[in-house]
Parts: sequence; C-alpha cells; structure tokens
Amino acid sequence: MTDRVRYPFFDRQRVRYAEVDMQGIAFNAHYLTWFDCALNEYLRELKYDYHAQVREQQLDFHLVKSVIEYLGPIRFDQLIDIGVRPARIGNSSLTWELGIFAEGSDQCLTRGEIVWVCARIGSHQSHPLPPALLAALPAPVAD
Repeated sequence: MTDRVRYPFFDRQRVRYAEVDMQGIAFNAHYLTWFDCALNEYLRELKYDYHAQVREQQLDFHLVKSVIEYLGPIRFDQLIDIGVRPARIGNSSLTWELGIFAEGSDQCLTRGEIVWVCARIGSHQSHPLPPALLAALPAPVAD
C-alpha cells in the first residue's frame, strides 16, 4: 500500500548522520529500526501498554517476517513520515503494513511489511492475541 491516506498513524523522524552511508543515503539496516520505533509509537497512541503485556501476561511478539521494498532514496537530515496500519489480524499473528513518505508528501519512498506472532515467554509457543490489543486496534482496511 503506497497510498498515504490509508495509514491511520504517522511517526515523524529525522534521518541522522549515523544512519546514512557514504552516498548520504539511508543505510538499509536502519529501515527496520524506523519501523520498530513507529510501531511502538503507534501502540502508545492507541494507549496499549505493551510492557504491561509482557510483564503481567508473559506474552511477547516474535518477528517472523519482515519485508522492505525500497522505492526511492532517503537522505541525511530528511524528515520522514512513517505510516503504520494493521493489515491483517489473525488468531495469534498480526501483520503490519508500513510506508515511509517524504515529509508532508504523498511520495512513498519505502514500503514494508512486518509479521508478529504472539507467544508465551519461555515456551515460544504461539498464543492468541491479547483481547486488550484486539480492542485497541482498528479493523484492517481491505485493499
């Protein structure tokens, strides 16, 4: 999804010097960090306490899939808007769709997909998504 209007949440970040390569373009390893930061900010926006979930329910998320599609360069000191939306909500899995846009622009520079599986800490066995999280998430929008 590269349509900016499809994302209910954006996290604005500035590309730091340490995040670019010799060409002045964002180094590929930093995209997952940006996605992770945006996902955490989205959960905070939803008032969902992920840390309480881990501490009190002994449930955490395992990253089982990450996809990054580079569509255009992201440069040093650029402001970027990282869009987040739930794309698919399963029994124990949650697929996130992310898009990185130039500040205030409809130009999508990067698309991403992150798949989490909820699991019991220690056993690493899948577990149904917590009801509080399901209640906080908007329903995925069909493409």
